[in-house]
Amino acid sequence: MSEYHDLEWGVPSHDDRHLFEMLILEGAQAGLSWSTILAKRDRYRAVYAGFDPARVARFGAERQAELLADAGIVRNRLKVAASVTNAAAFLAVQDHYGSFDRYLWDQVGGTPVVNQPEHPLQVPARSDVSDRLSRDLKRRGFRFVGTTIVYAFLQAVGAVDDHLVGCPAKRPPGRAPSQPTG
Repeated sequence: MSEYHDLEWGVPSHDDRHLFEMLILEGAQAGLSWSTILAKRDRYRAVYAGFDPARVARFGAERQAELLADAGIVRNRLKVAASVTNAAAFLAVQDHYGSFDRYLWDQVGGTPVVNQPEHPLQVPARSDVSDRLSRDLKRRGFRFVGTTIVYAFLQAVGAVDDHLVGCPAKRPPGRAPSQPTG
């Protein structure tokens, strides 16, 4: 957990495959602890074709049944089905915007929202941005993208920085995000 927090969580991501991975994992996490999902992450990567959305979008009923039988991932029928639906919707966003990265970062004006919480209780579970993005994702056919899940996704991919003030992983305000990779 410490390594994930220090090296990945809150770091701006511009890699579409990583963005897809985090969107799927955040949906899988709903109702569970993030440590449970992190413990299953390698297995997810293996059975979800390295989080290639084009391949996941083609997972039919037989492949979904195999996933539901795999104890290495969260075996929830609705979450598995949503991951396939979300892959197709993700591809549609890529097609429309050129990349999911461009779509996502447009939601925050191209720069991470850097909050300054001093205590964990000051970190919100949602925001106006997550509310708006959640509604738009749902309109585009995504599932398991309620505002709380979307807010956690935004935090995970660095579009929102909620590291506590004084945390060594806190980005300095105004520091530019890394360059898009697609």
